[in-house]
Amino acid sequence: MASSNDLLVGLDIGTTKICCLVAEPNEEGGVNIKGMGTAPSTGMRKGMVTNIERTVTSIRQAVEEAQVMAGCRIASVYLGVAGGHVNSFNTSGMIAVENKTITQKDINRVKETALALSIPMDREVLHTITQEYKVDDQPGIIDPPLGMNGVRLEVQVHVITGAISAVNNVVNCALQAGLEVNDIILESVASAEAVLTPEEKQLGVALLDCGGGTTDIALYSANRIRHTAVLSMGGGNLTGDLALSLHISKDSAEQLKIENGVCDPAQLTEERYLNVPALGETRPEQVSLSMVCGLLKDRVDEIMEFINNEFIRSGFDDQIHTVVVTGGSSLLKGVPEISRLILERPVRRGVPGRIGGLTEIVRDPRYATAVGLCLFSLNQSGGDFKGGSKSIFARIRDRLTSFFRN
Repeated sequence: MASSNDLLVGLDIGTTKICCLVAEPNEEGGVNIKGMGTAPSTGMRKGMVTNIERTVTSIRQAVEEAQVMAGCRIASVYLGVAGGHVNSFNTSGMIAVENKTITQKDINRVKETALALSIPMDREVLHTITQEYKVDDQPGIIDPPLGMNGVRLEVQVHVITGAISAVNNVVNCALQAGLEVNDIILESVASAEAVLTPEEKQLGVALLDCGGGTTDIALYSANRIRHTAVLSMGGGNLTGDLALSLHISKDSAEQLKIENGVCDPAQLTEERYLNVPALGETRPEQVSLSMVCGLLKDRVDEIMEFINNEFIRSGFDDQIHTVVVTGGSSLLKGVPEISRLILERPVRRGVPGRIGGLTEIVRDPRYATAVGLCLFSLNQSGGDFKGGSKSIFARIRDRLTSFFRN
């Protein structure tokens, strides 16, 4: 097999599935998909590792499948990270320009001022993302203002942090599966690379990556990330509601949700009754489709209300003009329509773009994060994201490498 050194490999370790995607750069600035492998994720909960052995086994299964399809040997990956342990905040810094002409030294110094923060000992910085600069009284400068004249330079920075133990566990699983980790990337940032258009990022858009255990939020305006958040609610909550209310197993509830689930009553054209295997009963029970719809709608309503509150809490609510939902749970019938009613904005379902090759397989919301990890790695030399993630990954790699050697 050929090595993966010249390929881009994204590894999405989700709550319900693990996806490994192999791609190569194309001439259009995107990626061509060469192979994909998936495996059920049985060692994760709410985006965090609960069983290392099971997670490692699932990773190996997904990687092996991707290797066979792509005809290569996968040695290193770009790893997605999410979960309720992820937090974010905005900070700023200001300096006096020494010679009234802004140099790279001034830009580095103002960033250091903005990042002179007291981070709790159990957390580390995942990403530091420059939002904009301000020179004297001129705000809204997106690119570094090299060579501009001014006496005062300010910068706004978005900082994303994660719990050390949670991030260590995810990286540890990849290392035990025999993989080198090139970098770690927040999954909502990766998904945004795959499904959002430049026009949406400029105008103001909210990305909702609806997974099995979490819903990841990323708000963009003026082509910059303004806010990120992770809600510990997802498709698993819908499945749990069905299982509890209908007295059926979670596997039966998941199958019912996927095959017959609708959360928008307006899309029910007729009443139907479904046979479901009740727990402890030899005969299946009949459940009305309208009852299933009502249970799903209640939970989707609740999740969207939490998201709407997060928009308001962010302080950027008035800059969000459209919403894009992606991820496996966004495939539930009626999600865009219910989201539109509660969030009071246009809503579309996002599928990965800027891809070639095996597009018929991966042009699906379920693979937005994996595609985004490959796309994001194309810009691995781009500084703002990498300043934080490189430093944390270097520290994690050193700690875990030393652990395994000992």
